Amino acid sequence: MGGKKDKDEDKAHGKPVKYDPSFRGPIKNRSCTDVICCVLFLVFILGYIVVGIVAWVYGDPRQVLYPRNSTGAYCGIGENKDKPYLLYFNIFSCILATNIITVAEKGLQCPTPQVCVSSCPEKAWTAGWPEYSQTVGEVFYNAGRNFCQPGVPSDMNVLQSLTQELCPSFLLPSTPALGRCFPLSNATAPDFPTIQNSSVPDSISGLLDSLNARDISVKIFEDFAQSWYWILVALGVALILSLLFILLLRLVAGPLVLVLILGVLGVLAYGIYHCWTEYRVLRDRGASISQLGFTSNLSAYRSVQETWLAARECPSALEGVLLLLLIFLRQRIRIAIALLKEASRAVGHMMSTMFYPLVTFVLLLICIAYWAMTALYLATSGQPQYVFWAPNANLPSCENVNSSCDPMAQPVNSSCPGLMCVFQGYSATGLVQRSLFNLQIYGVLGLFWTLNWVLALGQCVLAGAFASFYWAFHKPQDIPTFPLSSAFIRTLRYHTGSLAFGALILSLVQIARVVLEYIDHKLRGAQNPVARCIMCCFKCCLWCLEKFIKFLNRNAYIMIAIYGKNFCVSAKNAFMLLMRNILRVVVLDKVTDLLLFFGKLLVVGGVGILSFFFFSGRIQGLGKDFESPHLNYYWLPIMTSILGAYVIASGFFSVFGMCVDTLFLCFLEDLERNDGSLDRPYYMSKGLLKILGKKNQAPPGDKKRKK
Repeated sequence: MGGKKDKDEDKAHGKPVKYDPSFRGPIKNRSCTDVICCVLFLVFILGYIVVGIVAWVYGDPRQVLYPRNSTGAYCGIGENKDKPYLLYFNIFSCILATNIITVAEKGLQCPTPQVCVSSCPEKAWTAGWPEYSQTVGEVFYNAGRNFCQPGVPSDMNVLQSLTQELCPSFLLPSTPALGRCFPLSNATAPDFPTIQNSSVPDSISGLLDSLNARDISVKIFEDFAQSWYWILVALGVALILSLLFILLLRLVAGPLVLVLILGVLGVLAYGIYHCWTEYRVLRDRGASISQLGFTSNLSAYRSVQETWLAARECPSALEGVLLLLLIFLRQRIRIAIALLKEASRAVGHMMSTMFYPLVTFVLLLICIAYWAMTALYLATSGQPQYVFWAPNANLPSCENVNSSCDPMAQPVNSSCPGLMCVFQGYSATGLVQRSLFNLQIYGVLGLFWTLNWVLALGQCVLAGAFASFYWAFHKPQDIPTFPLSSAFIRTLRYHTGSLAFGALILSLVQIARVVLEYIDHKLRGAQNPVARCIMCCFKCCLWCLEKFIKFLNRNAYIMIAIYGKNFCVSAKNAFMLLMRNILRVVVLDKVTDLLLFFGKLLVVGGVGILSFFFFSGRIQGLGKDFESPHLNYYWLPIMTSILGAYVIASGFFSVFGMCVDTLFLCFLEDLERNDGSLDRPYYMSKGLLKILGKKNQAPPGDKKRKK
């Protein structure tokens, strides 16, 4: 019966790997894999470059960087070089958006004249009856109020200029933000009929909350200027702590894992004790749920004994399950610890692998920057369009409203009061503008595909380097001279198509998740409970699918790095190998996750605590050269240091995690390929051989491998 069961398992999860006397690690003689997908990926990248060129030719991102006046001219460049700020005659008539980019792109559609000015108004002013009979030169130019539209004659009557909206009827003390003059939050509304006094404070406060004030950005810049070198010191500490933790794994991996496991058991035991103590106190008081009855106040259930009795069962069950797993899976936990030690040893022999995430980071930064610039240029393509606008378009004399106009032409003599030519937007005519949505979708797909390809490249390169370590029979003599660079060149030359194949599958799933999240966000208010439940199930399924594809791709890239086969074959072989050793996979995965989480917590927490005590001035007696700088916001460098420490720790431990996964697959294949005989010795370390109760019949240095 046992033999029949083994045969059935072989059929279900594939056949074990057979012994190959010529196999000595990552094969050298390999051919290109997934050529069709490679060609498709290269053609796609070529198209992506063409999209970028088209966007650069037709786009005009200056509209985001520089504000425009009512005639469409940019403020701060060209003829308005000395006038960098934009002033709205009546800013309260604008419909303000919360998104900064949207405000920057659509701010000129505000139905009020806008002019470029050299400085924003500093004092409040309102045109009254005495000024109506005077000239523009007397009221505006001579008084230093250079806020009228260009070309307004100084001898024009003020009332006439206000009627034609050539000059502002009121001014508020303003501050420049995003190149525009925005009123201060303490500004009071002028006594003017077109403005609702009650809405002014709310409008100003909401505007400043969404766009921030420039002085805050100046203070932030000053803080970074005074603390940047201390932030670099904190990042250096994070780097040292990450290296020390990996060294610690090499020396005391077993005790460290034991401490972590005992810590988890201790936390669960304390949870059981706390729940039992609360239950006993409430039981002695006679507090029962029958006395409380049903209530919508959930906090009231904390005062009844049944709640704590039920709460005690959860940690008790987890404690029991964990103890049983430790008893029955102790051998596999020892294997996981030995593999962690071997991974630390491999990293020690190839320290260059620890800094490979810098290459990945630079490539990711290039992909993101290229997509952002392409999307920005595409969004600003097209010719500016202008239309007539009037405050009251329903009047019979305002028949020209919404028709196109030329802002540089002479003013149109019209009986429509307040008729003006304003900027509407950018034309949607032309091949590029008609295809704008499709080009943006192409760019989004390019972003996801290139990002996932870069991540896949990093995983495959590291896998090739670490596999060459494991399959070196005499360590470190048989390790290649430049394992990382060899793996990088080999991966780019032969397996670009396979990496593109795996990255494309993952990208499609991620885009589907993004589309689903967008639909859910748009329809959230109109959904009933059943629809929300269905949407939640779809999102959960896509999340699980993405996690599974990432897991499968990761192991497929390891097989590609070792054997040089195509993506589908490598994914199948990796999956079958893992399924034949599913218990070892689960134990190693959880032990590794626990250790890496503890390592990140140690690095990030250590840097965060040191940064807090230093930048908050709580560390005394360091001397003048080591005093903490005087900062406006001391939490800013602290958060920057914590974020940088997390990025550094994630980069280091991602390399370590990839090393563990690669060595684990090699270890599983080593068990299937070899038996420890003279002709088929194991490649694993002596520690793993001792744990498994196996040994090579000859020490590694006594017998050379057959050629």
